[in-house]
Amino acid sequence: MMLPTASAWLIALAAPCVGSFIGLVAHRLPRDGKIVADRSRCAACGAVLRWHELVPIASWVAQSGRCRRCGASIGWATIGAEIGALAIAAWVVMALPEWAWLAGLALGWSLLLLSLIDLETMLLPDRITLPLLAGGLLATAMLAPERWYEHAVGAAVGFASLAALAALYEKARGRTGLGGGDAKLFGAIGAWVGVMGLPSALLIAGLAGLAHALVSGRGRLAAGARIPFGPALALGGWIVWLHGPLAWS
Repeated sequence: MMLPTASAWLIALAAPCVGSFIGLVAHRLPRDGKIVADRSRCAACGAVLRWHELVPIASWVAQSGRCRRCGASIGWATIGAEIGALAIAAWVVMALPEWAWLAGLALGWSLLLLSLIDLETMLLPDRITLPLLAGGLLATAMLAPERWYEHAVGAAVGFASLAALAALYEKARGRTGLGGGDAKLFGAIGAWVGVMGLPSALLIAGLAGLAHALVSGRGRLAAGARIPFGPALALGGWIVWLHGPLAWS
């Protein structure tokens, strides 16, 4: 068994800090877009947080997930972002060669950010999805230039397929099903996994979305219920990029 490299230890130390920043961006970006314009505060009482209250994971555990001043719950998103970023980093280090770590971390942490925003606001901001699409094409050009055309086609097909599906659903049902952000995210996923990886990513996303809907509805699918599909798409794209398309035969 190979021992972790110095780079792996550095990533492990940095990941929770990155996760803390991801949680901050997920909270502020959809509201006023001011990410670093103000100091971190309790969302309930507005108290400015001290440095020891910002230590990733440890401060949340020490405070039992509550503000020291008003006792309000800090919420699941903060600790979820920190642990999620660490889990993504561990997955990347174990699944990929070291030369691909940077691309894997960029993809995984971007998908985590989009998932947190979508879960809270039902939005997938262009400010993240479009750079993610460009990043997928850039990563492919650097890591597998011979497959760049396939991934460019994947970006176009990914966007067009979900955009068409959303239009058909709205015409048939008279209400919105998939949002425009979902189509753009699937286009970004196509840029990372290529056109051949899209069916597997969509299948995984569909199963994950169905499971989420059933859990949220306590085993029943409520008619007209709005379920964010971004996290499911993110999971599908992430698994396929790391491990390849599903074996269909």
